[in-house]
Amino acid sequence: MSLTLVIGGARSGKSKYAEELASTHNLPVSYVATATAFDDEMAARIEHHRARRPEQWLLHECPLELSELLKTEAKKQQVVLVDCLTLWLNNQLHNNAQQNFSLLFSELINNLQGTAAEVILVTNEVGLGIIPLGEVTRQFVDEAGRLNQQLAQQANQVIFMVAGLAMPLKSR
Repeated sequence: MSLTLVIGGARSGKSKYAEELASTHNLPVSYVATATAFDDEMAARIEHHRARRPEQWLLHECPLELSELLKTEAKKQQVVLVDCLTLWLNNQLHNNAQQNFSLLFSELINNLQGTAAEVILVTNEVGLGIIPLGEVTRQFVDEAGRLNQQLAQQANQVIFMVAGLAMPLKSR
């Protein structure tokens, strides 16, 4: 297995970089979209990403059951591109803010172990901004930080995106 974590702030070029990286492999690509169109602005973002993807990529829309999907898709000889973990986490909080996030993250990481796929995960670095007001927003930032740390430990490669520039943080 090869696991690449692409992390950065909003509009840093994460998705575009991850898509270009996925295209460099001589393998089929399964694109896992976690976004849900809660409003018109998010629907426009989703459409922007959809229009940019190559037609031959297989699409999985997976706002919640990511671990289950990875259990099967990551066992195949292909590239699995998940965009993005931050939206998946948002969906999890919206669905059940009281769930055991430690267990949820462990299941996700366990389903990435011993895979045949080249896995590329896109996530936001949310810890560099203003400290959020409100309990659920702080919980989101805390859980995103925990998830990102755990994935960075498991990843073969971690790329930090800033202003469209890829800055390698880890490479094995």
